[in-house]
Amino acid sequence: MKPINWKNILGFLIMLLATGCVEPYAPEVIQSPNSYLVVNGFINANGTTTIKLQRTQNLDDNTPPPPENGAIMMVESEDGEKFGMVQPESGVYVTAPLTLDPQKKYRLFIRTRTGKEYASEFVEVKETPEIDEVTWKPVDDELRIYVSSHDPNNNTWYYRWEFENTWQFRSAFFTAVKYENNDVVYREEGDPQIYICWKSEKSTTIEVATSKQLTSDVMSNYNVYTIPYNSEKISHRYSILVKQFAITREAYDYLQLLKKNSENIGTLFDPLPSQLTGNIKSLSDPNEPVIGYIGATTEQTKRIFIDIRELPREWKLFNASCDLDTLFLATRNIKEAFGSGKLVPVDPLYKGSPNPYAYTFAPIHCVDCRETGTNVKPDFWK
Repeated sequence: MKPINWKNILGFLIMLLATGCVEPYAPEVIQSPNSYLVVNGFINANGTTTIKLQRTQNLDDNTPPPPENGAIMMVESEDGEKFGMVQPESGVYVTAPLTLDPQKKYRLFIRTRTGKEYASEFVEVKETPEIDEVTWKPVDDELRIYVSSHDPNNNTWYYRWEFENTWQFRSAFFTAVKYENNDVVYREEGDPQIYICWKSEKSTTIEVATSKQLTSDVMSNYNVYTIPYNSEKISHRYSILVKQFAITREAYDYLQLLKKNSENIGTLFDPLPSQLTGNIKSLSDPNEPVIGYIGATTEQTKRIFIDIRELPREWKLFNASCDLDTLFLATRNIKEAFGSGKLVPVDPLYKGSPNPYAYTFAPIHCVDCRETGTNVKPDFWK
């Protein structure tokens, strides 16, 4: 009798299990009815403090986390000094620019519209060293932006960065005409400029690092942001404002865990989300979990600009994907084509007559850059 090849059978069974026995798994926690308070932000000791309040939601919810509105919030010092906060937008609370005493400790106090009270621990103010430089370098098909800093007093060791992107872009098509009063007329000097615009966005990732493994407190060329070569951000002119904050070891550990949890949810082989233990407590119910960590720190900033002419010539940079169509006046009237505002004229076409016989046209977002940005130049733009 021929001996059984257990090795082959075992391999076949493993393949069978891998391909035929994987079923979706939805843990009970996904349907949890709990809605815990999430506090995101920090106390800015030399500027405006911005705190975002939200509520937790189930993992399978497709809507944004619900904001916590109508709260009373303030920054408090350990000797009783209070700085009030206002709510300019949903779930966001801000102070006037602050100049806090680095010799005192501060905390965040929250009272929700339902009357529940929360407070962070009193924390010391961390002094943030200046940013030495913000640099950039093309690497393969990416533009990588780096930040470097150091603390000559060796008091920082733990760093966090945020940033704001602003970029100039252009409409796919320039037009010298407009639709007005059921006709196409030339644009006048007082008409708004609609060809060149700007967009801005704030960072959404958690960027933290430590120099504790080094003999001196130096942070060299931390890759704070990466942009694909074909991104609209670098299609003409781009600027990034990097913000640097000194943080405590406890804040660093919390943010590292938060970063791991937010990036590793999704597959069977990812680590399970860890319990986030911050420094904010419920004063109304000591057993109620609260998510967030509030530190107090000064802010240092540095801005750079990158022009399209500085980028590698071999890069095929972003081009808006838009096509022109043609309206022939003999077959279709102007009001019918442009009356809804969804399509706009681009260029008149002439043929042996002072009057156009047709107009090229395109969707409004291909012609009017205000559809996706603003034509108001930022004050810092140069």
